[in-house]
Amino acid sequence: MTPLVVAVVLTAAVTHAVWNAIAHGIKDQVLAFTLVGGGGALCAAALAPFAAVPHRGAWPYLIASVVIHLAYQYLLMMSFRLGEFGQVYPIARGVAPLAVTVLAAVFVAERPDAWQTAGVLTSSAGLGGVALWGLRGRRPNWPALTAAAGTGLTIAGYTVVDGVGVRASGSSLGYIAWLLLLQGLVIPAVAFAARRRALIAQIRPVALRGLLGGALSITAYGLVLWAQTRAPLAPVAALRETSIIAGAAIGTLFFKEHFGRPRTIAAVVVVAGIGLMLHTG
Repeated sequence: MTPLVVAVVLTAAVTHAVWNAIAHGIKDQVLAFTLVGGGGALCAAALAPFAAVPHRGAWPYLIASVVIHLAYQYLLMMSFRLGEFGQVYPIARGVAPLAVTVLAAVFVAERPDAWQTAGVLTSSAGLGGVALWGLRGRRPNWPALTAAAGTGLTIAGYTVVDGVGVRASGSSLGYIAWLLLLQGLVIPAVAFAARRRALIAQIRPVALRGLLGGALSITAYGLVLWAQTRAPLAPVAALRETSIIAGAAIGTLFFKEHFGRPRTIAAVVVVAGIGLMLHTG
């Protein structure tokens, strides 16, 4: 985990939190993800001619990732519709690091060393603190929490699949371009089939925000995929989920949700975990 990889993944984390906040801010989640998917697909289509086509061995992983990403988007839309941003976003992202650690060890034979394990566990504890703070003093919204937890499991699934796929692709840029081109067209196509002409009129008021979310989405995940070619999957996943801290800050600034001392303490714990992951022995 070099400082460059850490800086890239942290940049991706902030970018990811921003596009999720944009999507959450558009109340009609079908419109939000139609625009995010369409914006990502447009960016991917512009990139694809300038990137190498992924090697043949990467395509089974790429197709599997498209399917998992579609499940992820469906569950994320559901969680955003059912719950508050500051509640469901931390849970969705907080489930992933430990799940990635287990999946990477079982299926990729990628076992983090003692310092990386300590860093992942410490960061996960901090991320869990942020998630629990989002549940304080209220009756649990079980449908929203279930959708958010399911979202986290799909995140872990596509993280491991893409970690293997991008390494086999020969081109991280080509892999991300084809991935987002294929998956980005599905939700817009389904939305158009369901709403037809009404979709155009509904899109206009939020088009710029949604397309910006799509551009940020492809940027965030492209940076993560690049990092996965240069570092183990579990620490990259843990670093990526520091987007929870950025999401909590966004919730405070734009959605008027209280940050509070527990979230501050959790942020410090996450930073301590990052320090452990950077330890070289």
